[in-house]
Amino acid sequence: MATETTAPARTRPNTRPRARASHRRSRGEHVRRLLTHIGLIAAGLVMLYPLLWMLASSFKPTEEIFRAPGLIPETFTPSNYTDGWTALEYPFHHYLLNSAVVVAGAIVGNLIGCSMAAYAFARLEFHGKRLFFAIMLATIMLPIHVIIVPQYILFSELGWINTFLPLVIPKLLATDGFFVFLMVQFIRGLPKELDEAARIDGCGHVRIFLQVILPLSLPAIATTAIFTFIWTWNDFFSQLIFLTSPDMYTVPVALRTFVDSTSQTSWGPLLAMSVVALGPVFGFFLAGQRYLVKGIATTGIK
Repeated sequence: MATETTAPARTRPNTRPRARASHRRSRGEHVRRLLTHIGLIAAGLVMLYPLLWMLASSFKPTEEIFRAPGLIPETFTPSNYTDGWTALEYPFHHYLLNSAVVVAGAIVGNLIGCSMAAYAFARLEFHGKRLFFAIMLATIMLPIHVIIVPQYILFSELGWINTFLPLVIPKLLATDGFFVFLMVQFIRGLPKELDEAARIDGCGHVRIFLQVILPLSLPAIATTAIFTFIWTWNDFFSQLIFLTSPDMYTVPVALRTFVDSTSQTSWGPLLAMSVVALGPVFGFFLAGQRYLVKGIATTGIK
């Protein structure tokens, strides 16, 4: 009598433990992302607190600023802005205009001088190119306190003290090595075939620089303009050295005059005008933020 053999039944693999492990990993990833976002928000609030405190204190009377350091004013005092605007020898818009003139000259000078120097280092071949480039990079490491005395002596001999010239003219000579390096790295990333095609069409270095390189270097140019605006607008040391009369004061030097070592300092108007002074910086940064991010990103990957 024949015996029938039955094939063993196939057992399906148990996928439940694998699904549970995947679910646990996904849940752990969500928890890590949540904790990361909470940490970033907390760090952002910590960094923003001084700015928020300054904004809130600008609406407090002077005697309340340090007595009640909270963010909510007990006595709302918007008159700090009107008092601060007319507290100094000149209305505050006079100092804003002076800063605008210095910043505009510095931006134009850096864009002209640094872009031309960067094109020379990136595209031209000349004797001592690497040596000069190394010297240019070395100037980035020099603190301003090392060169301020020779500069003051030179500008004093030229009769430029108490004018805007010491703050603007050096920019035309590509004295900011950081921006030269930034533009060199960007231009080196542009294809040289574009230069060769323009040269075939009869373009010289001037037309290649103006019609090919500059239009393609817009992100680097915008980055240079934004950083020049912020650094020049906030510059206090060099403007304090070269500008000696109140009618030539810029915003940082004018804010310093609110602090009086011999009498009571007007902290309320001082903080109010500090908030006003931050407005152009925020506005200029927000207007060029897209170009700033693109310029830094594209320069960093060259």
